[in-house]
Amino acid sequence: MQFNLDEIIKAIDGKVLYESENIDKKALFDISTDTRKIKSGDVYLPLRGENFDGHNFIDKALELGARGYFTQDEFKINKNCDFIIYVKNALVAYLELAKYIRQKINPIVVAITGSCGKTTTKEMLYSVFSTQYKTHKTYLNHNNEIGLCETMFTMPNNTEVLILEMGMRNLGEIELLSNYSNPDIGIISNIGCAHLERLGTLKNIAIAKCEIASNLKSKDEGGLFIGVDCEQIKDNLKYDGKKIFVSLNDAKNIKIKADLTTFDYKGTTYQITQPGEYNIQNAILAIEAGLSRNVEIKNIQKGLLNYRPIEKRWEKTVIKGLTFINDSYNANPESMNAVLKTFLSIYPKPIVLVLGDMGELGKDSISYHKQVGEFLSNYKDIKLLTVGALARHIARNATLESVEFENNSDCAKYILKNIEKNSTILLKASRAMKFEQIIEMVTNYDND
Repeated sequence: MQFNLDEIIKAIDGKVLYESENIDKKALFDISTDTRKIKSGDVYLPLRGENFDGHNFIDKALELGARGYFTQDEFKINKNCDFIIYVKNALVAYLELAKYIRQKINPIVVAITGSCGKTTTKEMLYSVFSTQYKTHKTYLNHNNEIGLCETMFTMPNNTEVLILEMGMRNLGEIELLSNYSNPDIGIISNIGCAHLERLGTLKNIAIAKCEIASNLKSKDEGGLFIGVDCEQIKDNLKYDGKKIFVSLNDAKNIKIKADLTTFDYKGTTYQITQPGEYNIQNAILAIEAGLSRNVEIKNIQKGLLNYRPIEKRWEKTVIKGLTFINDSYNANPESMNAVLKTFLSIYPKPIVLVLGDMGELGKDSISYHKQVGEFLSNYKDIKLLTVGALARHIARNATLESVEFENNSDCAKYILKNIEKNSTILLKASRAMKFEQIIEMVTNYDND
């Protein structure tokens, strides 16, 4: 969205430090936070973080044709532009401008968070709503404050539904996102062990996730909360409006295959082209959101059938006679066990599990990895490969043939030399393990 100077002053708590004599206050311009992408005529907003300071690039932005800039430093004056605006905090100014856009375009805002499954649910929501409404969504998983702003700034003026994914690392972060986006519908996909390292307890995680309702519109305004049937959510949710709680138990006649899952919900049959009971639960959240805004059932069915996951989420690749299922975007105990259960139930042998470290689990990290190994002890005739210091505890607590590796390279070489053709191989780990490297290495290494 483009702004004029009057709109900026109206939207933010700032003051004009400088105006050129010939300034046209009604002229429209884009706002850029990145000099690598800035265009001539844009206005530069220099963000400041722990390890970077965009103020160091103000002169560069002007050289590239910026017509003005914001600054947190009143002494940072370069009059080779049309105007300079002082703000106490550039990120807050960015958020205030994003909120102004949200209010001006005024779409239905659907906000989604959860310990895992939020990106999948976000994509399902988009698939459902876009069958009937002009819909915009968070790109990939850009779910922090800057991602929220980027999403709103790129929202077309005719947007009718805005789907926002909200992530967090600490308490207060989702509350901030909710306060600047004022959702019409708030959704929590689940509460799990992700972020235990920072927040300490499941209760604190639930409190943080329930912050999504801190500025959720009231029932009288058409607000709605949708969440999984979870006591942690119910005990910590502070919202007096309409609430809907769902669970996998609400689905009937479930049939799961490698490329198609079918289930009944409230008397209607739905299909998704992904396996897994956890995907059914995510789909039910999207169904309820769609129904609440009068999306026709036939369109909800169409939307779910058209849903496709983004990269590194059950991504199927065939390389040198081996089939890889890459679900390594992230991992925590809940998502690990859910994916393992699905994979082991739908793929015929020979199958291989390549499991890596699960991050941010706090002081009980080793215990959580041991529990995955114990879970796998219920299965037989499976090859288990682990990568990482934590993942080795999976191997040492599973009664399976296993091999431990310190790095992706050694694991990839082992796969090429020792895994029989026609095997199906699951890759599952936290994002920091960079398991996509294994696929790249298998692709590029010689078998010799």
